[in-house]
Amino acid sequence: MSCFMSEIPPRPADAKRQQASNDLGDTSHFVENGNIMSSTQPESRKALRNARRILIKAGTSVVANDEGRPSLTRLGAICEQVAEIHRRGIEVIMVSSGATGMGKRLMRKHGRMNMTMAQMASFGDLHRLGEEEGANTRRVRSLSGDELKKKFFDQVVNSNERPHTLHNSKKTYDSACAAAGQFEMMNLYNALFSQMEISAAQVLLTEGDFRDEDHLNNLHYSVERLLSVGIIPIINENDAVSANRGYTEGDLFSDNDSMAALCARSFSCDLLILLTDVKGVFDRPPDEAGAKLLPFYSQTQSVGIGEKSKLGRGGMASKIAAAQTAVEPGSPCRACLVLSGTDLDSIRSVTSKEFDPAVGLKGTLFATPGSALEKQALKEMEDSQSAGSGSVSEAARQMATSARDQARKLQTLPHSERQAILYAVADALEAQKESLLAANKIDLDNAEKDGTALPLVRRLKLTDAKLATLSSGIRQIADQPDPLGVVKAKRELADGLILSQITVPIGVLMIIFESRPDSMPQISALALASGNGLLLKGGKEAAHSNEAIHKVIGDAIEKGSGGKIKRDIIALVTSRGQVADMLKLDDVVDLVIPRGSNALVSYIKANTRIPVLGHADGVCHVYVDESAEDSALVSKLVVDAKTDYPSACNAMETLLLHKGTLSANSAGNVAMSVLMSLRAAGVKCLGGPRAMKAGLCDNAAKEMKCEYGDLTCMVEIVENTEEAIDWIHKYGSGHTESIVCAEDSDAGEEFLKRVDAACVFKNASTRFADGFRFGLGAEVGISTGRIHARGPVGVEGLLTVKWQLRSSGINTVAEYGGDNPQKYYTHKDL
Repeated sequence: MSCFMSEIPPRPADAKRQQASNDLGDTSHFVENGNIMSSTQPESRKALRNARRILIKAGTSVVANDEGRPSLTRLGAICEQVAEIHRRGIEVIMVSSGATGMGKRLMRKHGRMNMTMAQMASFGDLHRLGEEEGANTRRVRSLSGDELKKKFFDQVVNSNERPHTLHNSKKTYDSACAAAGQFEMMNLYNALFSQMEISAAQVLLTEGDFRDEDHLNNLHYSVERLLSVGIIPIINENDAVSANRGYTEGDLFSDNDSMAALCARSFSCDLLILLTDVKGVFDRPPDEAGAKLLPFYSQTQSVGIGEKSKLGRGGMASKIAAAQTAVEPGSPCRACLVLSGTDLDSIRSVTSKEFDPAVGLKGTLFATPGSALEKQALKEMEDSQSAGSGSVSEAARQMATSARDQARKLQTLPHSERQAILYAVADALEAQKESLLAANKIDLDNAEKDGTALPLVRRLKLTDAKLATLSSGIRQIADQPDPLGVVKAKRELADGLILSQITVPIGVLMIIFESRPDSMPQISALALASGNGLLLKGGKEAAHSNEAIHKVIGDAIEKGSGGKIKRDIIALVTSRGQVADMLKLDDVVDLVIPRGSNALVSYIKANTRIPVLGHADGVCHVYVDESAEDSALVSKLVVDAKTDYPSACNAMETLLLHKGTLSANSAGNVAMSVLMSLRAAGVKCLGGPRAMKAGLCDNAAKEMKCEYGDLTCMVEIVENTEEAIDWIHKYGSGHTESIVCAEDSDAGEEFLKRVDAACVFKNASTRFADGFRFGLGAEVGISTGRIHARGPVGVEGLLTVKWQLRSSGINTVAEYGGDNPQKYYTHKDL
């Protein structure tokens, strides 16, 4: 079955080619590498070679150079490739820009021959005006004033009877340029095609030709008739009439890109090719480091757009919009390719009868949403990413090595310069919040479409408040004393021999996190403050957010350091490689910190030789002692612990009630008050065996140890504090435990002393277990381990030590040994 089935029946004139068009069959795997070189072609690209009618649009940046002169090399290559297609019986329609640019040269040449000195000065200024407006700067520089400009324009267009503003004069001048340039451009095409024994015809259009039914019918007839006798129609907007008048959303087309899309639809083209001055659509501006060419543009794709070329009205944004319009559902045009017109083989790579591995695959493909072609292209893209996962460990190794190199440079900077980098990151997060929230919205929308679990969605969401808190925390980190080079111990070993132990960075940290884009700024700030390099691997559900945040932080690092530290100090692995591959990098990574689900953390701990810092579960308890008599205050704490952020690892998952809280006191029944408050807050309470027996809950808990991560908690009754502590040790995860009791109760201090967990609180919500709230500025995670760091891990947790030995003169071990030592140890602490 064809993957290009059209929902619009073909016009009778197209019937002869409809069956051939339907042979554009189902769309295999391709790997992007510069020009997407491949030894085999994917089925999606193979299908394009069956196209029987193709529209090729050559942009101004392709047809002409920056000075407006025609590029004979590129035009010659385009015409040669079009001729090859034509000789195979494939119908070709062209849309060509460049007439206005060519006409400007001609107008300048003849204008100067007929100007006074004053007019010549004005004309030079006018030429600059045209260039500046074409670059969208909208600045006007005046040498002789608007009067001289107006006078010159009146002479050029012979319209003295009609007043002109400067803006209208600019448009009228462009109209005259277009009229002059059209003749020159068609002469050039005619000269090139005639050498190949091919004829071409010029078709000039305005928007009105598509709105007027008679004009449109005549246009269809003309194009079909030209194609039927083997003449190539070359279409352009009639700027001499339309005057580049400026366009609004209600217009059918605003530039030759959108006009090409309209023509591709109107003339039932199978394939639209948009030629531009870059290789295709990139995930970010092509001149940015790390920019990747997209072999296929999906409907959910988000890309960064760079500056457009100096000539022409379009740009990459207009090409993407035009491509999507051309292939939207219901259009006879089934596919569009954005290719480089500066590549002399680009058209041939798509349209030649056989695939040439030496030429490779080029450009970015757009396909009709929901079509078999799109499905095949998406499958190929996923297969390609999976196939590329084998190299993720090597790519990550290179990133880790670069991060270590930059981290060593960072350690040598004065504390004030390292602080400046952190302040720059904090400022950038606030300054760029709109772009960060926009990227985050894409992830949230995708999560909704994919049916992502609600707890993950909550962790995924960024807000103004979250970004403000992150910035505040980073500034808090920056304001802390220098953590590097702190003397932890100092000892005189002997006279003139001093030993010091100082703090130093661990080295390179690998952070693997799920659905928590706000983790990246925290982790990055702590790594920068502690002088560590970072290797980050985020979850695919936060891909857009992570890339946006990583770019903002990278820019801030380079700006804040004055270029001394490169963005490579914090590397983001975006390949869809297996985490297992990265866990083998024990020779270049010093510590792994996983932040995510129990399954993720447990897997990492079991599958790497790299030391792991983190926790597998966040099963936190709140124990309400019988001495807690103020039911309102108890309820306030418990509700906060559960509902402030239910998906956080420090949220309460189990509520333990002393049996005495079930009895009424002067302030009421504490247990019932707490449960009513939880239910009023939307919390579902599941009962343990005793709670069910006491009738506190309607539904029984299926397991005694569970991290719910949502508005669900377990409730159980205990006999006393001793039993509560035993329960916590049996079913807890060693994360955070809290007791609610009277201020003067001995139970509080006993609980603090005996409970074995990273964080143990008295009369405080478990939600306080957080690096920012602890005054650490931020945290890379909460460790439930017992070695190196425990609890919220801030800067100090990312440091280790090294020993420095300073000798006055030369010391040797032999001098301190033997029967007659020359020197003696003193071992005096300093």
